[in-house]
Amino acid sequence: MENYTPLHPLALGFMLVSGVLMLLLPRKAALVPLVFAIVFIPLQQKIMISNLDFFIIRIIVLFGWARVLLKGEFRIRLNTMDKLMVLWVISSVTAYTILWKTSGAFINRMGVSFDIIGIYFLVRFLVRDFGDIVWLMKVFAFVSIPVALAMFLERVNGRNLFSVFGGVSDFTIIREGKMRCQGAFAHPITAGTFGAAILPFFLALRLTDGQGRKLMLTGLIAATIIMYSSSSSGPILAYLGGVGALCMWVFRDRMRLFRWGLVLALFTLHMVMKAPVWALLAKVRIFGGSTSYHRFYLFDQFLRRFDEWWLYGVQSTADWGYYLFDVTNQFVRVGVDGGLATLFLFLLILACSFQSIGRAVKSTGNEIEQKIYWALGASLFVHVISFWGVSYFDQIKIVLYMLLAMISTARGIAGESAFQTAAKEQMRALKPSGANT
Repeated sequence: MENYTPLHPLALGFMLVSGVLMLLLPRKAALVPLVFAIVFIPLQQKIMISNLDFFIIRIIVLFGWARVLLKGEFRIRLNTMDKLMVLWVISSVTAYTILWKTSGAFINRMGVSFDIIGIYFLVRFLVRDFGDIVWLMKVFAFVSIPVALAMFLERVNGRNLFSVFGGVSDFTIIREGKMRCQGAFAHPITAGTFGAAILPFFLALRLTDGQGRKLMLTGLIAATIIMYSSSSSGPILAYLGGVGALCMWVFRDRMRLFRWGLVLALFTLHMVMKAPVWALLAKVRIFGGSTSYHRFYLFDQFLRRFDEWWLYGVQSTADWGYYLFDVTNQFVRVGVDGGLATLFLFLLILACSFQSIGRAVKSTGNEIEQKIYWALGASLFVHVISFWGVSYFDQIKIVLYMLLAMISTARGIAGESAFQTAAKEQMRALKPSGANT
């Protein structure tokens, strides 16, 4: 109950209007209310019934599922990513419930599972083709503009405009003299990560049409303002990682060589360094006051205490070292909450996602489509970098699930293209030898 925030009338009105719009809008535009809710409504806005939390975003997602069921829009062909997402959720719920052995733990995981499955498959149902992917990119580009403006004003005035809803601080956090703006997000790092994660969308949109090119410059400015206003090292590094991933486009045919080269480089560093290679985490800092050493020490203890968490997780990491109850690493968070099996499935989802991007790029000869797909991969790479500095706990996780669903759709498109190509080749093989004479 300590985190309960009374539901603001504006948030209630936003929820009702968003729900109605999700039912009435065309399929392509049905996700617009959800995207607006992500960036404008703090996550702690919720309705509590007994000990159950009904967050505003969850209720909006329920409206989306009602729409899908009423309109019969739920038919998709399940692919490997879809199945891995389901297995990941099952493993997470099972391990966490065994770990805590309480009904409350089960209820908690079911809520988390609804966020994952509910959002992921809602996007899968509504985003079906390449045009839908581009449209959703444009929606994120559009909403980033008012978010950037709000965070710019927050940086200037030191007051968070979204505090009127509750769930976020009225006054902006200051560390080492730097304003750490957060907007409607629960933490500056996740707010900055949002800006970094949508950056690749803007660079890809310049290829689509006149509107896309106009959005590109505006979006680039907006994403940069959001990222920089957070005054956090993680989002800046993730932002640079996204730019770097986009630049790797010219080496797209040599990515296997690059990946193995990276593995070899890390292995070599590990062998020649006095400390383990992950000690490099302690060296990564941009702003003063950065807790980079904490992140290294947390991951180091995570590996050293493998026997404590591998089976089904561990209830607390507080005894691992000073302040290590604060799990600022998404990989560690997944492991300590769900054990090795859950972490392995999470890593498989990421690997399958990058594989899907590769397949989608190779499945089409259209360079515009290829670069749009590549931008999805670059955005996911931003999240992977961010995982090393924060565990996702607010709206940013919803952005991640939506991205994974978009990548899964791209995988489906690639699969259909490969099937059609194979069918055409088979038809040619079956055609009588003199048919064209």
